[in-house]
Amino acid sequence: MLKKIYFSPFGILISIVLRLLAMVHKPFMVYGFYNQKNKKYLKKIRIGSTVKLINKRSIDLSDNIWIGHYSLIDGIGGVTIGKGVHISSHTVIYSHSSQDAIRLLGDNYIMEDTKKRIGYKLKSVTIGDYTFIGTSSIVLPGSNIGRGCIIGAGSVIRGNIPDYSIASGNPIQIIGDTRERDKKYFLDIIDESKYYDPTVLKIKR
Repeated sequence: MLKKIYFSPFGILISIVLRLLAMVHKPFMVYGFYNQKNKKYLKKIRIGSTVKLINKRSIDLSDNIWIGHYSLIDGIGGVTIGKGVHISSHTVIYSHSSQDAIRLLGDNYIMEDTKKRIGYKLKSVTIGDYTFIGTSSIVLPGSNIGRGCIIGAGSVIRGNIPDYSIASGNPIQIIGDTRERDKKYFLDIIDESKYYDPTVLKIKR
């Protein structure tokens, strides 16, 4: 019943009210998100009330995403997250870095226009469809994580992670393939029509 209400025309109003309540209430999940980048309201997104989104206009979220509590997404350099992605709690995604600029500009750092700051790096981040990111992971600027990946808890991601990778650690290392992991579920256990990637099903046949 509750989901029917969320997905009704009243869903947007409910989402706004819940976000206001989040300021004074204990953590809870909020259904629905208005994507400022593509001007669409997404009904099936679930975002923790304690999640912080910086520069929402540059954060492009797809539907069916889940973002756990106390996570932070820095959209200053641009962040794109594909459909069905699950981001566990306390995860941080950075798309900018000031680690050099603060020394090079000293006390003038705050006065300089962002685009003119020497040593200030803006690098977009992309996370592919149906990827899972474990709790307390850190995604660094310029990283690209493929579709269908599993990222282990506490990982530090820098650079490119290919599609279907199982990866973990600091520095991040690829330790497996989700296509192999999923094979055990293909023995008539799952409804294959629901599987996220039909090309994988063709390969396994």
